Amino acid sequence: MPSPLDLSATRVEWLASIDSTNDEAMRRAKDGARQSLWIAAREQTKGRGRQGRVWQSPAGNLAASLLLIDPAPMSLAPQLGFVTGVALAQAARDLLPLGVSAQIKWPNDLVVGGAKLSGLLLEATQLADGHMACVIGIGLNVESHPADLPYAATSLRELGSEARAELALERIHAHMSVWISRWQRGENFDAIREAWMGHAAARDGRVVVQMNGGARTGIFRGLDATGQMILETEAGRDVIAAGDVFLG
Repeated sequence: MPSPLDLSATRVEWLASIDSTNDEAMRRAKDGARQSLWIAAREQTKGRGRQGRVWQSPAGNLAASLLLIDPAPMSLAPQLGFVTGVALAQAARDLLPLGVSAQIKWPNDLVVGGAKLSGLLLEATQLADGHMACVIGIGLNVESHPADLPYAATSLRELGSEARAELALERIHAHMSVWISRWQRGENFDAIREAWMGHAAARDGRVVVQMNGGARTGIFRGLDATGQMILETEAGRDVIAAGDVFLG
């Protein structure tokens, strides 16, 4: 069994402003960085989410990206999204007032009462020297959230938390350290899957999944062994690899 990832020596670098923490972390990897590294920014001017969507990152919110070198075989790297989802959910538990809980909306958005609190973007590439660089980008609404979205959003402040971005990253890192070690470079995804399901939004509830081929409606029955969504529809069980989930 491969040795687990150890984030104890991970350096955290805060920048006043950057175009994209993911882009900066990847630039560092291409320039020779070979140790785990957090790039965090007070402000992000060209943040993005999945499928190239704009992620607004005004001052006060958290924009941070974790660079990992050779965390697992390339085929298993997508599992890191679920590892991070669990870590985010548990970090939110530390940051939110008692009685307020966050859940994970597949694949890995963090929601409170159906409103989006954070999102993540996972990117990986093969470097010129043969190593693989994996960057996990996290956007967390701390002080504010955008109002012009096609879905509900919220922030730590709106939910009654006084935490700042620095504390949020501290808690995220602490939980990432635990879960990335348990993940065992992809050898122990079952433990991640079980923990993820413990935080799942709309488990055994009705969801609508928007995909390129249209929309599917059904009951969310959990994750398969690779992290794909199991959707129970009138026509039977379906397995979905990618899509946008709407609750209710």
